[in-house]
Amino acid sequence: MGLKTLCLGIFCVIFLSYIYTPIPDNIEETWKVMTLDAVAKASTFMATCLENVGIMSFDEFISMIIRMDYTQPISDENITVTDTAFAGIPVRLYLPKKKSETSRRAVIYIHGGGFCFGSFKQRPFDFLNRWTANILDAVVVGVDYRLAPHHHFPAQFEDGMAAIQFFLQDKILTKYGVDPARIAIAGDSSGGTLTAALTQQIHSDPSVKHKFRAQVLVYPGLQAIDTYLPAHQENEHAVVLTRDVAIKLLSLYFTKDAALPQAMRRNHHMPEESRFLFQFVNWSALLPEKYQKGYVYREPVLGISPYPLSALMDSRAFPLLANDSQLQNLPLTYIITCQYDLLRDDGLMYVSRLQNVGVQVAHDHVEDGIHGALSYMTAPFYLQLGLQIRDMYISWLEKNL
Repeated sequence: MGLKTLCLGIFCVIFLSYIYTPIPDNIEETWKVMTLDAVAKASTFMATCLENVGIMSFDEFISMIIRMDYTQPISDENITVTDTAFAGIPVRLYLPKKKSETSRRAVIYIHGGGFCFGSFKQRPFDFLNRWTANILDAVVVGVDYRLAPHHHFPAQFEDGMAAIQFFLQDKILTKYGVDPARIAIAGDSSGGTLTAALTQQIHSDPSVKHKFRAQVLVYPGLQAIDTYLPAHQENEHAVVLTRDVAIKLLSLYFTKDAALPQAMRRNHHMPEESRFLFQFVNWSALLPEKYQKGYVYREPVLGISPYPLSALMDSRAFPLLANDSQLQNLPLTYIITCQYDLLRDDGLMYVSRLQNVGVQVAHDHVEDGIHGALSYMTAPFYLQLGLQIRDMYISWLEKNL
């Protein structure tokens, strides 16, 4: 009890120290956003402190908080909700109860969480997937994958691929009444990273019979070989997701070695052999001028990396590294980016690259948007911004799936 009381007291002090963090003027519900930002920053600061003194690791503390928001698979009058497994991968399945004379469309949803946290069990993701099934009269599959740092890349990608390939079988689609020509995949944040990578793999693999009709990427992270894009500089201390936290989580995706995040903060983490990849993330050529502002492009300092080159240079980890021929066969794509988001420029550059190779792309940029808005759609931590992005997502799928 003494330790818990001490931790609570420390957390309150830290929370109060962050509550007056400046928020951009055009962000609505300022005090709500300010409070949510204070909670996020106080939590990550306390997680860092607990890790430094050896009480528990950073990811364990944050995971403990997130698990408090887990839900059970509760069915309602419209949707049957069940937790099951596809090829051994945990999934939550949402099946409309109303009889349909035709096969239904389907959406596979990959949750975010920096590769280290999260689950389809979280209240906001359960709410979103349930809402999607109801509004679209669609079969929805929420996918869980193994999390870092206990499982490093490519475990997350492999789990997503296993679940998708299982679902895309004719017998499974028939079982759930799904039209194989009307299947979409979607994801937010790191879930958007996985969604982009999985879509590239599915659409380049001739052995996969059924392809996706569409993919939806909500504020995705698509590269990390250049960690000093304009968005990184503008949003270094952004609401919810800061540059330091993003680098820490991404580093844990690959290794527990503290040398990698230190190198990433200096933008010195890529080996000389990676030079040819920078054409795919050169923001001076791919980023609309509006977002370049007065920043001057400088190629990251390249050196000898102590990490596996295959991981740092793998498009399954960083989908923006895929070459043009890998991108040409991608399906209809919808990308949502947010202005006050560390990952903003990743999505903007992917829009440019897909348009350049002829992929049909729809893009919405939320001028008052922040990273992680979809995580704030349910009481008591809801934002109108989260509901706005939810409605944009549903509206696009309704028209295009």
